[in-house]
Amino acid sequence: MGGLKFFKASSCYGRSLFILKGEKTVYKSISPNLNFVEEEKKVEKFWEDENIFEKSIAEREGDKPYVFYDGPPTANGKPHIGHVLTRVIKDMIPRYRTMKGYMVPRKAGWDTHGLPVELEVEKLLGLDGKEQIEQYGLEPFIEHCKESVWKYKSMWEDFSKTVGFWADMEHPYVTYDNNFIESEWWALKKIYEKGLLYKGFKIVPYCPRCGTPLSSHEVAQGYKNVKERSAVVRFKVVGEDAYFLAWTTTPWTLPSNVALCVNPEETYCKVKAADGYTYYMAKALLDKVLGKLATEDKPAYEIIEEYKGSELEYKEYEPLFDCVKPVCEKQNKKGHYIVCDTYVTMTDGTGIVHIAPAFGEDDAKVGRRYDLPFVQFVDGKGNLTEETPYAGIFVKKADPLVLKDLDEKGLLFDAPKFEHDYPYCWRCDTPLIYYARESWFIKMTDVRDDLIRNNDTINWIPESIGKGRFGDWLKNVQDWGISRNRYWGTPLNIWQCECGHMHSVGSIAELKEMSDNCPDNIELHRPYIDAVTIKCPHCGKQMHRVPEVIDCWFDSGSMPFAQHHYPFENKELFESQFPADFISEAVDQTRGWFYSLLAISTLIFNKAPYKNVIVLGHVQDENGQKMSKSKGNAVDPFEALEKFGADAIRWYFYTNSAPWLPNRFHDKAVTEGQRKFMGTLWNTYAFYVLYANIDEFDPTKYSLENCKLTVMDKWLLSKLNSMVKAVDDNLNNYRIPETARALQEFVDDMSNWYVRRGRERYWVQGLPEDKIAAYMTLYTALVTTAKAAAPMIPFMTESIYQNLVRSVDKSAPESIHLCAFPTVDEKAIDKELEDKMDKVLEIVVLGRAARNGSALKNRQPLATMYVKLDGELDSFYTDIIRDELNIKNVSFTDKVDDFVTYQFKPQLKTVGPKFGKQLNEIRAALTELDGTAAKKELDENGKIVLSLPSGEVTLETEDLLIEAKQKDGFYTVSDRGITVAIDTTLTKELIEEGFVRELISKIQTMRKEAGFNVTDHISVTVNGSEKVVDIALSKKADIAGDTLADGIAVAEPKGYTKEWDINGEKVTIGVEKV
Repeated sequence: MGGLKFFKASSCYGRSLFILKGEKTVYKSISPNLNFVEEEKKVEKFWEDENIFEKSIAEREGDKPYVFYDGPPTANGKPHIGHVLTRVIKDMIPRYRTMKGYMVPRKAGWDTHGLPVELEVEKLLGLDGKEQIEQYGLEPFIEHCKESVWKYKSMWEDFSKTVGFWADMEHPYVTYDNNFIESEWWALKKIYEKGLLYKGFKIVPYCPRCGTPLSSHEVAQGYKNVKERSAVVRFKVVGEDAYFLAWTTTPWTLPSNVALCVNPEETYCKVKAADGYTYYMAKALLDKVLGKLATEDKPAYEIIEEYKGSELEYKEYEPLFDCVKPVCEKQNKKGHYIVCDTYVTMTDGTGIVHIAPAFGEDDAKVGRRYDLPFVQFVDGKGNLTEETPYAGIFVKKADPLVLKDLDEKGLLFDAPKFEHDYPYCWRCDTPLIYYARESWFIKMTDVRDDLIRNNDTINWIPESIGKGRFGDWLKNVQDWGISRNRYWGTPLNIWQCECGHMHSVGSIAELKEMSDNCPDNIELHRPYIDAVTIKCPHCGKQMHRVPEVIDCWFDSGSMPFAQHHYPFENKELFESQFPADFISEAVDQTRGWFYSLLAISTLIFNKAPYKNVIVLGHVQDENGQKMSKSKGNAVDPFEALEKFGADAIRWYFYTNSAPWLPNRFHDKAVTEGQRKFMGTLWNTYAFYVLYANIDEFDPTKYSLENCKLTVMDKWLLSKLNSMVKAVDDNLNNYRIPETARALQEFVDDMSNWYVRRGRERYWVQGLPEDKIAAYMTLYTALVTTAKAAAPMIPFMTESIYQNLVRSVDKSAPESIHLCAFPTVDEKAIDKELEDKMDKVLEIVVLGRAARNGSALKNRQPLATMYVKLDGELDSFYTDIIRDELNIKNVSFTDKVDDFVTYQFKPQLKTVGPKFGKQLNEIRAALTELDGTAAKKELDENGKIVLSLPSGEVTLETEDLLIEAKQKDGFYTVSDRGITVAIDTTLTKELIEEGFVRELISKIQTMRKEAGFNVTDHISVTVNGSEKVVDIALSKKADIAGDTLADGIAVAEPKGYTKEWDINGEKVTIGVEKV
């Protein structure tokens, strides 16, 4: 069914949108052709001028809090279309909870630290890397960082207002603020005192461009699929003319090789290969690695001897590169022998793994166990060191050079290309390396059980991410590499003395108490904090702060308490707002903000920091591709908002898919949702305003309770309350698409069923009792729907509310967003009535399908429609069906067989194997069957029996292809247990009546096109087809009554004229005002 349409002339809805001059109006007149963007700007200004958001908080002061945490964006990056999704979800739930009577604090925040800011400033100042930053000077560099973080602040604020995202942006938390940092220091001291903050020499993911390690959850954000060359290398066995074959994916680490590792439990072979070499490698991988050496007359290899991996332990080989020998000797440690560990697998490579303890966690563990030499021929910039033949060359660029040298030495067996996911720095896009460094860590492995237990208390939407992706992450949690060797960040609050003593400072007061040189107005940033020293309580010397800053994810994860400067102030406020009732961000935050919040909350408070979390999918382009500027498929959020308005985009994101699934954003999808829901709601509202203004109808003068309601009124009010109940329940349980569906289905019912079927009630003169009931029912439905939809489409619902409610009742709340959410009137819900009307709607849909199938337009009256369904409907409902489908009579029957027959064919897949040579006989017999009788036999017995010349056969349902066929004179359609059959026979009288309806329709259309007013009477002139002219004259009264025609004459058409083809008959019609 289509949405409501409005016409300037008399139409299917009746009178014009234009009110005659001098008429008094109750409401502001409404155009159905709404400019959404223009209207939203007016609403936005109203909210701002009247401080509606602030009032929504103030008016709930003292009410039960519902706490929302806003994940802080970075203000030195622009908003993208994905931010629209996160903001509309994060706005909608708090609006709903506010209307439900909660006090919902919504403090905005800014994530201001971290490497992205430094990179932006480096670019601005023309600097490249840490050395140039230090040459430029830390103090001016830090000041530039402070300015840079606000580069797009006003853009973010405008963006948030345009989207309708309500948050306190006047008093945001800012992660670089001294108070925020001090709260973080308090938390870090707590962690330190629990023995969970430690300095360790570990293999860490390291960005050589940024000169700093990354945490495991940062690494997870930057993987790329790459194709690279690996190396299968010959390592010469000491004392034998044989080689260990070992595989590595990082050839640049081979100069730092100190051992080869085998699996002690696997079988290894010594083989004579077809290339003339003798190799040691895993038996399970012989064919995979050596198979290509085989020729027609010679096998790839011949096994000489087999060993358990453990039997090869300590067997020595010669180093690949001479540069490694002096380092081993200097450390007085032995290397270059076989070691054992079960982490070696038989899935790839040769079953022998090259060990370089400086560049891999597994390698490092093996190195510690065997006390291997520690060789690190890579510097902090990711370049090979001067000891190697590749001095100053970046590791990835060294790969081909290493392969070339090994090949020239005869030590490269193969360099196969392979495709894999490799981590890149999410901030500067440089390949990461795993690199041994001294770093500060938080011992998350010690609180793994607490993390898992706290996570189990969170309601994850969807549950699969919380229990699966996030839950698995927690089960395998690693210690958090918290320190960064950078400048713009929260300084790590550890002071260290040369005597080895360390102290964690937990507040500015503590720092001033322990220091002789701490300024009163100390800023807790480098380089200012680096100058502050404290006296060592052990040796009396000056202690200096360690140089590192901390991971900026610790900043955002600390926001629950740091935003309030807890525990230094606002203790009660924090405790009343912790944990959060609700948070929401995109799926990549499972290893970002979702994790850092849970990690810090577990470490400090040992409880989950949020109760409910909606995980959001990424926004893709129309083809499901990731959006990016380089691909040219990125959508500018400001352009989209200017084109469609916020409500349309909000509605699209609520309805398009479950929130956690990817959203394919494109114009057509947005406009379709805008048309189906918002357009229909607005048009229904405009319809009410049009007629209420004509009648000067003021709903405050009447009471719905005192109205004499029709069955249709009761049905709409029942559906209204069922909708409110569904919306309330769904929003309460964070079911967003289900909420939108309930609203959309009701608005469709209200417009395309209730209003369309009852439009004549608004056309009668005066204000009789039935018309008042119609107005009050529609008014109640519109206002209640606006309130129920207000959290989702806040702009349009505000416009509707201001005009429908505030214009007639100045004592009503100032804004729809200051109203209570609608309450359900259980007494108004009549499920039996709803079910019956649903049946009517299903029958009408099937009836229309039957008309379409038989090519009979709805304006052509038909004699009878037969309906089969469980139970019958009384005359009230059958009258609706008759009227909707333009059918004279509706008859209920159980005998569908009277209107349809069936054609049977053999299902070859089963009949062929079963009956073979009898197939042709079966096919012939099925064509001769009485289809109706055969279908009845099959339904009753599950089989039919055929008597063939060759004997009797039994066919079951699986052996038959059955096609329903229409009987002559009828058209039948069935769905979900309901069957309708229309009688397609047309009598002369029915054909004439069809022409009358077509004439009325054409004249109504011409009134609209000519711009006539609803009260204008017209004269009609007709010329052309004799058949049409005769019908127009004989049915003059019927046509005139529906079109406000004072006369219909056969003459040369006058006024506004148009040619028509009516059922194959050519006619010209003229209409003019009298």
